[in-house]
Amino acid sequence: MARKYDPKASKEIEKTMHEHKHQGKFVSREQAIAVGLSKARQKGEKVPKKKG
Repeated sequence: MARKYDPKASKEIEKTMHEHKHQGKFVSREQAIAVGLSKARQKGEKVPKKKG
């Protein structure tokens, strides 16, 4: 079975989650994940398409 996310995309999400937990940069964890996925898409990494 193919990977859903690129390992680099996972690192980007980890980075934004760390900012959410320790720096209070985002309001919710969902927002932090969305920002991480958005940054990964901008860099051209393998990430599923947005819904809706």
